[in-house]
Amino acid sequence: MRGRPKLSVVVPFFNERDNVEPLHEEIVTVMDSLGVPWEVIYVDDGSVDGTWERIVASRVRHPARVRAVRFRRNFGQTAALAAGFDRSRGEIVVTLDGDGQNDPADIPRILARLEEGYDLMSGWRQDRKDPFATRRLPSRVANWIIGIMTGVRLHDYGCTLKAYRIEVIRQIALFGEMHRFLPAQASWVGARIGECAVNHRPRRTGVSKYGLWRTYRVVLDLITVRFLGSHGTKPLHAFGALGMVFVLAGLLTMAALTWMKITTGISFIQSPLLLLSALFVILGGQSVLLGLLAEISVRTYYESQGKPIYIVRDDLGGDPDY
Repeated sequence: MRGRPKLSVVVPFFNERDNVEPLHEEIVTVMDSLGVPWEVIYVDDGSVDGTWERIVASRVRHPARVRAVRFRRNFGQTAALAAGFDRSRGEIVVTLDGDGQNDPADIPRILARLEEGYDLMSGWRQDRKDPFATRRLPSRVANWIIGIMTGVRLHDYGCTLKAYRIEVIRQIALFGEMHRFLPAQASWVGARIGECAVNHRPRRTGVSKYGLWRTYRVVLDLITVRFLGSHGTKPLHAFGALGMVFVLAGLLTMAALTWMKITTGISFIQSPLLLLSALFVILGGQSVLLGLLAEISVRTYYESQGKPIYIVRDDLGGDPDY
């Protein structure tokens, strides 16, 4: 079916050679059944196991519908999704993991839920086929904490199977490893977010790229998301408030030292409170100055967002008339 695609599917791959062809066939079958123009963007995130060759072979069979992008090195899933988003032409973008654990057969259902008035529909892997101690339990804890910190309550932030309206994607800048917080970022631009139960399959081949060692990254990214969500455009308010607290603590400490001097006659130089008061005041001044520097950085960021977070090695585009 020719014409500008209505649906775009973005799939990042990293060392998933044996999963490319089976997943591609499933995607083609499901998308053809929808009866609307579609495209798929495969992003090879610096694989070294022959994944790119499998992607190119899949594209040969459907050159007009498949776009293939290869990075020069591994930049991470966030960059891979960003590359796919940048090249999506559809009104709706669906994302899938390249490991085959997301079921393409869920795409029609998640799209139907999106049409109920949502801007972002997130998949919920109710019956995950992953180890409990190393994957499911940490994920539940993380989802609970993320929901509290961001105000967007979802059961499964980590599920890559999601559907987005393109206008929402265009309002979000992806950096670092922020892909897991896309629903929270979408909520900042007023997106209506829903959740849909989806199938989760055991990994057929290959090895997982996730583990407990990534937990610290999630924690650090969560701090970043919380800060950006509350003070992303006004960092001086956060650092300035902290600075005022330090200055107030310094003044109170000095007042207590003065009272002790009057009532007990203790010398200023005989009490550690003098050094503590000076430390508080210095920290307060530094916090305010740090906030000013952050304000300058934020203004620079918002005025110049053209710098990419990835470097493309190959970009095989689809038929421009498709």
